[in-house]
Amino acid sequence: MRQIFKVVAVLGALIAGGTAAQAAQCGNDAGGFEAWKSAFAPEAKAQGVGPRGISALATTHYATKTIYADRHQKSFHLSLGEFMRLRGSSAIVARGRSLKAANAGLFASIEQRFGVPPGPIIAIWGMETGFGAVTGNQNTISAVASLAYDCRRHDYFTEQLVAALKLVDKGVLSASSIGAMHGEVGQTQFMPKNIFAYGVGGSLTVKENALASTANFLRGHGWRRSAGYQPGEANFAAIQEWNAASVYQQALAIMGKQIDQ
Repeated sequence: MRQIFKVVAVLGALIAGGTAAQAAQCGNDAGGFEAWKSAFAPEAKAQGVGPRGISALATTHYATKTIYADRHQKSFHLSLGEFMRLRGSSAIVARGRSLKAANAGLFASIEQRFGVPPGPIIAIWGMETGFGAVTGNQNTISAVASLAYDCRRHDYFTEQLVAALKLVDKGVLSASSIGAMHGEVGQTQFMPKNIFAYGVGGSLTVKENALASTANFLRGHGWRRSAGYQPGEANFAAIQEWNAASVYQQALAIMGKQIDQ
């Protein structure tokens, strides 16, 4: 019962903050997080977030593990060969070929609909979650809210938070949704804004929906049917939009080609 009263009290403070003139200020530790939530709530409301989203914001906690992970990303500084060994590229390719054969009808329908062959989709699936085996254990809304509050990438994650709260309003996410460290959701780890833009078929925890949504993302970023996707080819630009790290982009292209062979 005390917990219910606490949530109600925090929610009341967030709503009352709607009259505050001061904009939400980012911070670099947990100390200002609660004050930031109070200041951010009216900004979220002004951008179309409804009562369910604001209530979810009220329940968030400062995600210490998420902030630590965001500040200590190391694998993207490796060489391509080191990165691929670390991520187990040979195992991803071997398992990916098996899954391609076992789900031939699914991948054929996805390629017919979106123009994207199985290889790059399967490579993304394997790289992101080990083909759905590891989708994360962090509270999604708390993770995104903490990153929006943190000064390091405040602007980017503020947009993601508004999208996440709107997804709560729509019933796609909830205050208790679980995902990866940075708020990624589902079997191919979509960020909230991308769920809005490219999500297909419903919950992205469902394999079929996640893979179709991934193909839709690539098509939405300029994928051309039957064109190549290695560096220098027409569709590599779409792969580059999936992840900003050069080694990640190259690894996806290499593994995708090996799976498609």
